[in-house]
Amino acid sequence: MKNWAGNLEYASADIQRPESVAELAELVARSDRIKALGSRHSFNTVGDTDGVHVLLDALPQQVELDRERKTVRVSGGVSYGALCRVLEKSGFAIHNLASLPHISVAGAVQTGTHGSGVNNPSLAGAVESIDLVRASGEQVTLSRADGGDFLASVVGLGALGIVTGLELAVRPSFRMRQRVLEDLPWERALEKLNAILSSAYSVSLFTDYAGETISQVWLKALDGEPPLQEFFGATPAQRPRHPLPEMSAENCTLQLDEPGLWLDRLPHFRHEFTPSKGEELQSEFILPLAHAPAALQAVRALADRLAPLLFVSEVRTGAADEFWLSPFYRQQSVALHFTWKPLQREVEAFLPELEAALRPFGARPHWGKLFSPDGYDWEKLYPRFADFRSFAAAGDPEGKFRNGLLDSILGVAVPR
Repeated sequence: MKNWAGNLEYASADIQRPESVAELAELVARSDRIKALGSRHSFNTVGDTDGVHVLLDALPQQVELDRERKTVRVSGGVSYGALCRVLEKSGFAIHNLASLPHISVAGAVQTGTHGSGVNNPSLAGAVESIDLVRASGEQVTLSRADGGDFLASVVGLGALGIVTGLELAVRPSFRMRQRVLEDLPWERALEKLNAILSSAYSVSLFTDYAGETISQVWLKALDGEPPLQEFFGATPAQRPRHPLPEMSAENCTLQLDEPGLWLDRLPHFRHEFTPSKGEELQSEFILPLAHAPAALQAVRALADRLAPLLFVSEVRTGAADEFWLSPFYRQQSVALHFTWKPLQREVEAFLPELEAALRPFGARPHWGKLFSPDGYDWEKLYPRFADFRSFAAAGDPEGKFRNGLLDSILGVAVPR
């Protein structure tokens, strides 16, 4: 069994599809090593195991709306695309979406996955409570009232248990417009970066860092906001665009300022189509927004070696949150996303150079994408990291949720 991109073949000795949470709990309790897989849209081994892989698609897939509390309870294996369609039918929405609606809710939240917008928290920001199966097989529900236990568990990297459900805050449905601009001059972008990234509800810049312009700017604005008449020297696209210049925009959500529902504008890609390019690799690094101009200049200095490995890079933003291992922990952030060509050996050879260039800016890697785990001072980057490590060791003393990547991140492996 492989991941979505096909760059990773999982090492599991067994695959199970429990049909109830009780059956899952029994399986966890008797297993020496076990991990859950969702949509498999991870590019590293954070979800791998040499024990039992659990697929959650046979569990009851529930989406239960509580209109009075303005929350929705959703099974962990449900995709955002499926969730959003149920919400919209009832007149509700969630605050943010990633570029792909195909990813599972549990996997996205556990790895700190996000959308964009200077005032929009990551997908984890909507979580009001989380249902977990612990290493002992105990089923627990943690809410914001549980304090540190909750804040540790939401972006938990799969180290604290298997997520079976989440309660998410919802808001009334809303409409948006999506507009793409082309050829934003780098000079103006660096000079006015905060204004550019704050110019719509959600903003993404697409570039390969070579040349004098940023190739595309995607603006996702709330319907009713007047479109900007001038955009820092960029020009409006005259036809729908895909982030990759050679790709058809057929798979992308509608552009050209055509109003539509939030779920059909916030993602870059339509739910009914195969997302993105498929055969690709991804990395992403999140750092304080104040450092964005200098960090982008540092990456531009690597363009001659970077661009040949890239399909495209996306620059986007996110609001601060309080989850202990969230890349957005207590900082308004910019995220530098790299969609690589399927050249894993070459990309992995280049990554330490890119990471070294971003390290002075406090860059935190996306937990589900390619990075070099040995090159980070985790306790410096995450003030609650030591607390998380202790919490994980206490909750999983035999290390059944651990793997090589988690061992390298969390330190000395617990006994097995």
